[in-house]
Amino acid sequence: MNKRSIATVSLSGALDEKLRAIAAAGFDAVEIFENDLLSFGAGPRDIAKLCRDLNVEICAFQPFRDFEGMPEPQRTRNFARAMRKFDLMQELGTDLLLICSNVSPASLGGIDRAADDFRELGERAARRGLRVGYEALAWGRHVNDYRDAWEIVRRADHPAIGVILDSFHALAPDFPTRTIASIPGDKIFLVQLADAPKLELDILSWSRHFRSFPGQGDLPVADFMAAIAATGYAGPLSLEIFNDQFRAGSAAQTAIDGLRSLILLEDQLAPDWPKLAGEPLAPKARSRGTGFIEFAINETKASELGRLFSQLGFRKTGRHRSKAVERWSQGKVELVINCETDGFAHSHYVTHGPGVCAIALDVDNAGLAMQRAETLKARTFYQPVGPDELEIPAIHGVGGSLLYFLDQAGKNWDTDFEPVTGDASTDALLAVDHIAQSMPYDEMLSWLLFYTGILDLKRLPQMEIVDPRGLVQSQAIINDDESLRFVLNGSSANRTLPARFISEFFGSGVQHIAFACRDIFATVAAMRKRGADFLDIPENYYDDIEAKYDLAPELMAQLRANHILYDREGDGEFFQVYTHIFDERFFFEIVERRNYRGFGAANAGIRLAAQSREVRPASMPRV
Repeated sequence: MNKRSIATVSLSGALDEKLRAIAAAGFDAVEIFENDLLSFGAGPRDIAKLCRDLNVEICAFQPFRDFEGMPEPQRTRNFARAMRKFDLMQELGTDLLLICSNVSPASLGGIDRAADDFRELGERAARRGLRVGYEALAWGRHVNDYRDAWEIVRRADHPAIGVILDSFHALAPDFPTRTIASIPGDKIFLVQLADAPKLELDILSWSRHFRSFPGQGDLPVADFMAAIAATGYAGPLSLEIFNDQFRAGSAAQTAIDGLRSLILLEDQLAPDWPKLAGEPLAPKARSRGTGFIEFAINETKASELGRLFSQLGFRKTGRHRSKAVERWSQGKVELVINCETDGFAHSHYVTHGPGVCAIALDVDNAGLAMQRAETLKARTFYQPVGPDELEIPAIHGVGGSLLYFLDQAGKNWDTDFEPVTGDASTDALLAVDHIAQSMPYDEMLSWLLFYTGILDLKRLPQMEIVDPRGLVQSQAIINDDESLRFVLNGSSANRTLPARFISEFFGSGVQHIAFACRDIFATVAAMRKRGADFLDIPENYYDDIEAKYDLAPELMAQLRANHILYDREGDGEFFQVYTHIFDERFFFEIVERRNYRGFGAANAGIRLAAQSREVRPASMPRV
């Protein structure tokens, strides 16, 4: 069975913190990065004991740099250095040393020269029962291709010398991976895995700062692994990630993300690779949109929110039998206002203030969805329920909110509510179009892996949105029939509107919800009659739209009068309008799509600027 491993360089913190996070996440093995050991206050024997206590094997010590092909006297000194590292390895209790290809300007080229050095080192390692693995760095001075590294190992022809293959060093330079299949599996001493987004950077900078876990980037890691599988390799699969966000974030969360990425990769490869470590992963449940969205709020704000819902055309359709919870409905949209003074919603309100505390997703099999989520290390949520109340399966999601799973067995969640008779007005809003969640930029990769791993969601291209006070990265994920859309927004600038939402809301969460309608002009007119008001859009915007698209004067007049924004993609048209921000926390969007699949990204900067004019200045305290 291939063990799951991770290099300590991938995580933040001191070495003991990293090791505890790695063990808690469920890894079998770890690569000890040299700088982590050198900067730690305890010796290698203490580290070895901690790993034994945590039941984590040390599968490698790395890296040993600038070894092969050096002139004298550096060559002799390098062998002396290697012997000292062998001493350290034996104290650590690991048998594998990773040597990466030489980048020193003093190094000499020549495959045979390098092979001779490794053959001699192999002899010394074998006398101690140790092994040496050679890895080609993509920026190595003489060896930057794994095929050359393998040729050096082949010519060294020593049982203690093998090759180490790293997906980034093979895929980032776009080397062919099919030739990996010709390497004997027992001569591959370690396989390291990393993904990365496609960037126009030199490979060294790209590698040092932007690696990510498999599934978070754009490299064909599965193709690399398919070639590895053909060799019969049975050693550890080890994540080696250099990423500034990961090294500044939570070691515990990064370790969980890493294991989650390996489980997903194993599941993708399982049919052709039976030796993988994990049990089969439950298939993804098919999603079919949102079941309900729950707001946690206090009693005073609940009446204000209810009034806004009413202005948007929602009707109060239910009152909980035993709790201060209301149900509001329109079309396929179900909203819940919870102002209980006990339970999860209240805890969420105390921590975050008014906002969305839970989202229920409609899936074809809630049991499978929960099984998959739990295998992927999602945190299950349990809360006592009252007599005859429905217990809905749930996990913890973005910002500590809940993600419920509803299938046919859970469709009767509304039986907990006593019906409230209201008017029978025509529903203008059809369904939830999308849900936008704001989060710190360094959490985006984590939640992207969470959503796409557990649910049947795929990524759209990431967008860069201009806020008056910085840039916002926006990542949309959707299911096949587009009944479920999430938009993840993150900004490293601390004064953008999403960043301010996070600081005001004390964490990540839902910043806005978009509702779909058939006729946005009739819908907005009806909402205005009920007292709704919308975000003011400057006249300059409409002058530009008129010039850009040559729209009919009647349409332009309607857009201007109703503060509706417009976008076009090919023959598709998109109309969107925004409410004012509720309690400086969240807002709603009304959209009409006409053969349009995007999210109005061209208008996002206009909306952000308009909202920035309305919100309290960041320096002004809340009263």
